[in-house]
Amino acid sequence: MKQQWCDLAYIHWKYDPAVVQALLPDGIEVDTFDGSAWVGLIPFSMRNISFPGIPPVPYFGSFPEVNVRTYVKRNGVPGVWFFSLDVNRLIPAAIARATYFIPYCWGKATHRKANGRLFTSVTRRWPSKSSTKIELVLGEKIDEPSQLAHFLSARWGLFSQGFSGRLRYAPVDHEQWTLYSASVLHLDDKLVTAAGLPTPVGEPHVMFSPGVSVRIGKPRKA
Repeated sequence: MKQQWCDLAYIHWKYDPAVVQALLPDGIEVDTFDGSAWVGLIPFSMRNISFPGIPPVPYFGSFPEVNVRTYVKRNGVPGVWFFSLDVNRLIPAAIARATYFIPYCWGKATHRKANGRLFTSVTRRWPSKSSTKIELVLGEKIDEPSQLAHFLSARWGLFSQGFSGRLRYAPVDHEQWTLYSASVLHLDDKLVTAAGLPTPVGEPHVMFSPGVSVRIGKPRKA
């Protein structure tokens, strides 16, 4: 698939690696930075989804998304593991569950940027109920991203678990992120705990990016 990820925020908390590892399948190892696992709450706008040789679909190809994720490895290959992905389009959610085996959820979702702030809300309806409300203040451009910023953003593949517990991997390709600082003005989130994780502790690490153009490869056996 081809798509664009626009007005994306990274909101991350430190976690005990053992806590996160307990939610992962056999064969997937939690990835750590300075001894900690990291769990992210990632709101953005998905735009212009298309397949090779097919133009973007106007309604079904653009929508807001908020995902809960962590970072993992399999046989030394790093990637993203999704606990949930909330969107307001039921058909794309069902298709993604059936093809990429990633846990898309459906409900009401909005995401917009205005006057130097980012506003996001989700009210999940299927397959369970949950919600989030996020308001961020956007800051200055990060000219030299830290090692942590690189660890959280430079992920070139995603893992999932298909039929009979088989692990799958899909490569992801895009240009380098342009990152900005950001801070939380308001956050009332239940998506992270709905994934089976403990309530986050401490101030989150927050960044913003205007976005990238993305290509996602066909899933294959990991």
